[in-house]
Amino acid sequence: METDCRRTEGARPLPAGTRLLHIGPHKTGTTSIQGALFAAKDAMAAHGVAFPAATRHPMEAVLAVCARPGMMGNTRPTDKHWDRLVAQVDATGDRTSVISSEFFADAADDEIVARVVRELGGERVHVLVTLRPLVKIMPSQWQQYVQNGLRMGYEDWLDHMLRKAPYEKPNPSFWRRHRHDRLVERWARVVGRDNLMVVVVDDRDRGGLMRTFETLLGLPADLLREVPDTANRSLTLAETEMLRKLNVEFRGHELPEELYSRLIRYGAIMHMKNTCAPSKDEARIVTPPWAVEAAAAVGAEITERIGAMGVRVIGDPALLSAVARPAAAPTLPAPAGPPRVSAEAAAQALYGALAAAADAPVRHTAPVKARTVQQTSSKDLVKVIGGRALRRLRRH
Repeated sequence: METDCRRTEGARPLPAGTRLLHIGPHKTGTTSIQGALFAAKDAMAAHGVAFPAATRHPMEAVLAVCARPGMMGNTRPTDKHWDRLVAQVDATGDRTSVISSEFFADAADDEIVARVVRELGGERVHVLVTLRPLVKIMPSQWQQYVQNGLRMGYEDWLDHMLRKAPYEKPNPSFWRRHRHDRLVERWARVVGRDNLMVVVVDDRDRGGLMRTFETLLGLPADLLREVPDTANRSLTLAETEMLRKLNVEFRGHELPEELYSRLIRYGAIMHMKNTCAPSKDEARIVTPPWAVEAAAAVGAEITERIGAMGVRVIGDPALLSAVARPAAAPTLPAPAGPPRVSAEAAAQALYGALAAAADAPVRHTAPVKARTVQQTSSKDLVKVIGGRALRRLRRH
């Protein structure tokens, strides 16, 4: 397919003093590049490039400016988080600086985008969008939504996202992030096409994204290196299904969302990720052929529309519409039933939840109405236990 995009064979250094804004979207190498930039911030400073954020990923600041609530059960970010990041960027003065957050892709309208660009430097801001094929994004994004409370199975979720107009339930954020042509168009309207570039990530070239950032920022080769991050690994199919079923129980018993954040996300799941490496023969999240074809068709529309915008494209846009199915898995015995999480992973998840609860020691016990356990329904009993745990967490 012919397009009029200004495709380049490689990146070119940006003007000195640029404020490079990497807006993701999700599942396009953002965590990897954020870890590399943060780890190299002192080395980058020696070459005149600032990483102004105090953490690897200034998520709270970006959620606040984009008017997003954040993860289920977390404290809602406020403008003070955004104001702090703006002050840190201002403090870099005339130096080149770089900020990366996939949550910038959640900016829903031109007004929010214009505020972000204006407050981070106006004409000095250059926007970088990293893209991968939808067929590779969808399974990762589904399991990430499950980690935030989603109860819907993968094929049912795909059916909603690809077949049920207006394609907004159960996750309206998905197409706001991943209708990539509209994302590029939204930001290009504000910064101009000359100040926006698209990088098509090629998964066959593991170091390619690092080299692109080095060139854009005028850094020496190999300064940016991937930092291992077990906490960011994707869940296996069995682990995701275990969590999804836990989400069903959690919602069914109407427990406080703060408990989910503390005990499940940052307790059970985080500990399991950090301690359990999936084996190579673990069942994977597999996208059915009909969804692969549908995602490739959307990818072709995205490629054509981005091409017509005239923004600079680094990499091969054809990758975004390729019907690329995962490589065949090793021949294994047919599974006897649904995927089952390993005993080790289940034990580590349970321990993580218990350890998170133990971080909030009991200081006093609230009076309890005179009613025996036998007189209490299981649903009410779970609510009582959940409420007590939440009060203890808050006192801590």
